Amino acid sequence: MTAPADPTALAPAADLEVVRATVQDADGIAQLINFWAAQGQMLPRTLGETYENLRDFFVVREGGRVVGCGALHIVWADMAELKSLAVEESAHSRGIGAAITRACVEEGRALGLDSLFALTYRPGFFERLGWRQADVMTLPRKVWNECYRCPKFPGCDEIALVIDLKTPAGA
Repeated sequence: MTAPADPTALAPAADLEVVRATVQDADGIAQLINFWAAQGQMLPRTLGETYENLRDFFVVREGGRVVGCGALHIVWADMAELKSLAVEESAHSRGIGAAITRACVEEGRALGLDSLFALTYRPGFFERLGWRQADVMTLPRKVWNECYRCPKFPGCDEIALVIDLKTPAGA
């Protein structure tokens, strides 16, 4: 695992608090995800899907509204996916996405998982946090559990990234 080139660039703002999502956050999460989905940056999620997966989500709120979200979705006994990572456009470059990613990594370690993966159009973001690119075909459980239902399957153009959780933090 490689360290970020400039860790201070990804340091969370002092007032940033990453918390578990509540039922009251569902609409804000769905709106945020679907804003970026309309830009072609991620897959859309219905409000129903958001409620069904609400326990997977972490959020950052500002003034009572969701400005960032991300979910840790367990795929198998040894792996989980960081999915639906989204930050309000006006809140970019403040460390919100990095803070949510770190919360998911910490939870994955606490759960005893071996690794996390993400599918993204922004691999550089994850690489700065110590993730590495991988062939999506090395993630067969993801492909067969969920990808086959995606409208982009089998022509997915997202980039797969993984992080090893068995390596001690900072190693």
